[in-house]
Amino acid sequence: MAMDVLDRLAGHRVVPVVVLDDAEDAASLGRALVDGGLPVAEVTFRTAAAERAIGVLAERGDVLVGAGTVLTPGQVDRAVGAGARFVVSPGLSRAVVERCGEHGVLALPGAVTATEVQAALELGVSTVKFFPAGTSGGPAAIAALAAPFGHVRFVPTGGVGPENLREYLDLPAVAAVGGSWMVPRARVAARDTAGITELVADAVARARD
Repeated sequence: MAMDVLDRLAGHRVVPVVVLDDAEDAASLGRALVDGGLPVAEVTFRTAAAERAIGVLAERGDVLVGAGTVLTPGQVDRAVGAGARFVVSPGLSRAVVERCGEHGVLALPGAVTATEVQAALELGVSTVKFFPAGTSGGPAAIAALAAPFGHVRFVPTGGVGPENLREYLDLPAVAAVGGSWMVPRARVAARDTAGITELVADAVARARD
């Protein structure tokens, strides 16, 4: 199941990273993502609304929803219980990765150094979140890491936007990029479905160019 989810993420090429302050905003967000052609969302566990928002999106049945900023096994339990199909962490935590394995969901831990990538491999993880990408060397750093770790795939997040996503996506080692530029927090809170749909559609078009 985890590999199927990874294939779907790689197929979309872009993963919207969403901060929801009110779970009621998730319904309009879901519509915008689907209408814009990018039915996937990483809902960050930075707000009290995250767990319920994941549930709202998961209940649609047509959005691949995951949880981001997951730091503890307890958060993994809550996220998966709400309907998350993948779990993203800013760093590498053995406890989080192992709990994801127990649930059978995809774990995308953060790794930006050779040591961290090697530690992820030891835990059975071969696709990692490269975060924060912009201040960790960007595309050049990923290309350098891909040399010794030829079978590792990266999902760069942090500092990725419409002006540079092609630099990342053009790298064979990059499975997808994560970003929030197409789901601005203020627009999500305003339930600006039309505006978000337009931004999402633009991100999809740029990823395909």
